Parts: sequence; C-alpha cells; structure tokens
Amino acid sequence: MRNLFWAGFWAFLADQASKYAILYVLALPDVRHVSVLPPLLNFFYGENRGINFGLFDGAPDAMRWVLIVFSLVVVAGVLYWVRRTAAQDWRIAISAGFLVGGALGNVVDRLIYGFVVDFLNVSCCGINNPFVFNVADVFIFLGAAGIILFDRGDGMKNPS
Repeated sequence: MRNLFWAGFWAFLADQASKYAILYVLALPDVRHVSVLPPLLNFFYGENRGINFGLFDGAPDAMRWVLIVFSLVVVAGVLYWVRRTAAQDWRIAISAGFLVGGALGNVVDRLIYGFVVDFLNVSCCGINNPFVFNVADVFIFLGAAGIILFDRGDGMKNPS
C-alpha cells in the first residue's frame, strides 16, 4: 500500500501543480493559447464540466456532484480491490496509485472550480486534435492501462 500511496500522492501533486501554473503563472484563462512545441504540444484553456470529449457538458450543475460522487466511488472501489487482491504486486499498486491520484485531482477541480481544468493539446502528423486534457487524465490513463497490463486475473496472490 505504500507504493499506491506515494504514486497517488505524486500524481495528485503533479496534476494540481500543473493546474496552478497554468491558471496563475501562465494566466491561460486570459491568454487562452500558448504554443509550447507546435504543432505537437500546445496549451489551450478548457473548462470541462462534463466527462470525456465534452459529454454532459451542458448538463445542470447537479451533474457536477454526480461526477464527484462517481469518481469517489471508483476510487474507493480501486482501493478496495487492490487491498483485497493485488496489494502484493508493486506494478499494480503504482498503477492504482496513478489512477487514484489522477481521479482525486479532477475531483478537487470540480469542488474548487465547478469544472475540471484542461489545457494539454497534442496534435501530430497533419491531424489537428480539437480536444484538451490534463495531467490527471494522463495518470488515470496510465493507471488503468497498468492495471489491465499487469493484472493476471488470478488476484496476484503470488506474483513472480
């Protein structure tokens, strides 16, 4: 559980620090766009009030609370699962920590701002990606991918 805690802690901290820098150092809400490594990496300010790809973006404010509760239930479920089945595999623990830290980073955004702060835009090879995401989303993706990749389906009771 120590690996899970520290992975989650650093994922959460990296997410919140990046959002602080975007909001208060770069003032991205005012500037709206910063070219970092064009066309590969750009910062575009986004307020995600829904879920991925803008789903539920126009929903009433009550959806914010539904998404907060849903995220906390997922976090609790992952923690329960790791404790019960996979706590001995450090790869699963770190992956779960990434997922939990990222999810909690987005929960804090919804609590403080009423939306998730998004700013990363990656485009490549002539494809202009219209979507933005954040560091928490990267950790959620890495965590979920790691859990899928490293879970052998046997509860990880005797990892090799």
